[in-house]
Amino acid sequence: MTQPFTDDLHPALPYPGTRPEHCFVHLDGEGWPVTPDPATDSGWRVAPDGRDLDDWLADHGEPPLAARMPVLAYGSNANPAKVTWLREEMGLTGPAVVLRARCEGISAVWAAGLRARDGERPATLAAAPGVEEEHAVWMATADQLRVLDRCEGRGLRYQLARVHSGRVTLFNGGRVDSVLAYTGAGTRRMPLLVRGAPVMCSEVDQPRARRLGGHPAETDGLDLTPVLGDPSPDDWPDRLFVYGTLQPGESHWRLLAEHVAGDPVAVTLSGSLHDTGRGYPALRPGGDHDVPGHLVRLKSPETAFPLLDKYEGDEYRRARVVLPDGTVTWTYLWGAGVDGMSVLPGGWVRR
Repeated sequence: MTQPFTDDLHPALPYPGTRPEHCFVHLDGEGWPVTPDPATDSGWRVAPDGRDLDDWLADHGEPPLAARMPVLAYGSNANPAKVTWLREEMGLTGPAVVLRARCEGISAVWAAGLRARDGERPATLAAAPGVEEEHAVWMATADQLRVLDRCEGRGLRYQLARVHSGRVTLFNGGRVDSVLAYTGAGTRRMPLLVRGAPVMCSEVDQPRARRLGGHPAETDGLDLTPVLGDPSPDDWPDRLFVYGTLQPGESHWRLLAEHVAGDPVAVTLSGSLHDTGRGYPALRPGGDHDVPGHLVRLKSPETAFPLLDKYEGDEYRRARVVLPDGTVTWTYLWGAGVDGMSVLPGGWVRR
């Protein structure tokens, strides 16, 4: 599908509504399909003209993916008509970026209590070893996350947590480790147990779910860490791919070293590396080479990135990229053209 779609193609009722079978951005009652493309700075393109998603967002005066946080949408939040409801009733602003994802080891199950406003049974998240489902990941701005907090009743009905259980993989192959998700915070949002087992939403529709009898589970079985306060886009991931002067042994490793936990790991990233002629290299996404570098884990991204962003300056932009094994990491991409620069197929070598 390459053309915009409207909400009427995906009604919100009965809960949780229907979902597009592709990634999309949504604004003012319309959605545009989004497809992965590692040759773009964002890693994604928007139909129908194939623009880089970050450029498309900038055209609407909105922040890029690097300024957004991944939040698992396993219920109605993946439904386009629900997004419109969030705009009309909850004050949501800006485009919603909704990326489809494969979820392993976790499942959307029916919650113990019914919704007060319409009597429908909502979903909640539970551990589900051996189960694989498709859901979505909102790439939410800070303002959008606050709207989702109000909608989900954060602290009352649901809590915002980092879920360490299972595996969440986007359609571009990137793994979202410790994804943010709204999980049950009280008895009524714990999984409903029927004959001792939770009921997966994919197996029982809403009309039958409303009639289910059972009792609340004591736990959802998830390995999670509740989030206190407002999370930051810099929190995920806590890894950085370095390929030039910030590498171990290079001239500015000392700026990074004190912020690194553990030992750097030699890895490669698909792309093209160019010699700027100024004593540092330029990395562009895509290309035919495996760019060598090092993957480091940061003790505190929020502490490290202000310093590193200042060092890299306006010539570079920090973006999330996907390594060949699916690891998502930050790196610094060259923001200008590379015409006239020589390619460095073997990687950066200190001059």
